[in-house]
Amino acid sequence: MEAAAILFRIGPFAITSIVVTTWGIMLLLGMFCWLATRSLALDPGPLQTMLVSAIEESISAVLPERAQQVLPFIGTLWIYIVFSNLTGLIPHLHSPTGNLSVTAGLALLVFFSVHWFGVRSDGLRRYLAHYLSPTPILLPFHLISEVTRTVALAVRLFGNIMSLEMAAMLILLVAGLLVPVPILMLHIVEGLVQAYIFGMLALIYVAGAMQSQKNLEDEEGNDT
Repeated sequence: MEAAAILFRIGPFAITSIVVTTWGIMLLLGMFCWLATRSLALDPGPLQTMLVSAIEESISAVLPERAQQVLPFIGTLWIYIVFSNLTGLIPHLHSPTGNLSVTAGLALLVFFSVHWFGVRSDGLRRYLAHYLSPTPILLPFHLISEVTRTVALAVRLFGNIMSLEMAAMLILLVAGLLVPVPILMLHIVEGLVQAYIFGMLALIYVAGAMQSQKNLEDEEGNDT
């Protein structure tokens, strides 16, 4: 993929086309959520009810007892990534998630959110204790695991969306406009799948952090 074009600068910061596209997506999503919230207060439509119910059911399958606590975060993450992945379908625009800096930012957001939910659920002392379980010798491996899964989360989404856009571009260059519909369908399906995978992995990481104390107590109970 070619480097994002610099559109203008704000002091020492270069504002690229990817940044502007990301701002546009957030603005549109903010307006959509504001309008949806107003209509939900009056009479929720079937599409809104179905969307919220589907997200809540997916979260409940992994974290049934605390689904409401993580619903805003995971739901927002899913919706944002879906819109970002599908932005590449618009002519002259690229998916923000096809840029490593964007996916790295999302992965870091998940990284900090995992610990925030874990500390909020179990308390700082109890949460940190699970890194020493079942033995303090495994502490370095726990820390390495935290870093590697964050890097993998960023690289996986970036690699899949970038390769999808490159494949679509190459096929269109070779075949012209003879095969646009299958390519568009592939892009839509792959964008939805990658958003689901990213959100589900984030949910699993958050669920693991929130249940760390329970797992620790179960291990102690088995030892006794």
